[in-house]
Amino acid sequence: MERYLATLEHEELLVRRGRRSGAYCVVAVHSTARGPALGGCRMWRYDDSRSAVRDALRLSRAMTFKSAVAGLPLGGGKGVIMLRDGVPAGRGRRDVLLDFADTVEALAGRYVTAEDVGTSARDMTVIAENTAHVTGLSRRRGSSGDPSPFTALGVEAAVLTTCERVFGSTSLRGRSISVLGLGNVGLRLARLLTKRGATLVVADIDPARRADAQRLGARWTTPEKALTAAVDLVAPCALGAILDHDAVARLQAPAVAGAANNQLADESVAVTLDQRGILWAPDFVANAGGIINIAVELEPEGYDPSRARRRVRGIATTLGQIFDAAAGGAITPLTAAMELARRRLAERHG
Repeated sequence: MERYLATLEHEELLVRRGRRSGAYCVVAVHSTARGPALGGCRMWRYDDSRSAVRDALRLSRAMTFKSAVAGLPLGGGKGVIMLRDGVPAGRGRRDVLLDFADTVEALAGRYVTAEDVGTSARDMTVIAENTAHVTGLSRRRGSSGDPSPFTALGVEAAVLTTCERVFGSTSLRGRSISVLGLGNVGLRLARLLTKRGATLVVADIDPARRADAQRLGARWTTPEKALTAAVDLVAPCALGAILDHDAVARLQAPAVAGAANNQLADESVAVTLDQRGILWAPDFVANAGGIINIAVELEPEGYDPSRARRRVRGIATTLGQIFDAAAGGAITPLTAAMELARRRLAERHG
């Protein structure tokens, strides 16, 4: 087992090579100021180890602010299983997951894992064989199960709040929305928006998702065209860094609110969005539904999906407060959200 002192403001970075699989497992603990660092386990192919570590560091930091803005008694962490070849199956997948479980266990509760890109509730069940520090197990086990429906519900709340600020109403009748990414969250969000009467433009790198678009009655296009389509709102729901300065210069939508993590290529893009008059819902606010749901699972009274849905819908109130602070202080929504997060982190210390 090897430990490395992380740079930036992270508390801890653990990198271990699995004794069963040989795969590298990375856990970054950004902050435990408000509680144990909660963050999903991402199983992804990386070209080199630095990319995997960078992903864990970046995503764990976002989890700290996500939990703080949502007012949760949790810190920020992230797990990464670094794949070099294809996605493992059968015994190979089990070995990888058990190796990751050993990594989680080595942190003695300072990090709590959950599912993320490339992992599932079934994978969490395997991980739970070697560590108790895992959430999102099946509902049959008294846990909260798949967090995707709650993430989508929270993003829907963010879309409605953003539309209300830009267009004066939460009604989506007659509104056009571009959804980039029809994965577990993106597809659920698309269904919710369709039920509310929105007209959708959708895209995904997987051509098989075109069948989902047809069932939704949505117009299928490429991710590049979906981003810059002449719509009312763009909802990024795939991987991050989709909004850089060049992309923002080509946006036609006056609003952006989606499920993807780390949508901005760097934080200065928030200023470019603001200068162009495009209202952006900070991603770590909009997509907090999953972690809010898991926080309910961790409460002493046990998990209650009705309580979880009520808390997730509170994203609308939080985002409204952030938009108010941004407008009142002539700052970007990102700055307003970060200031709220830092106040809550400081309150915990006080």
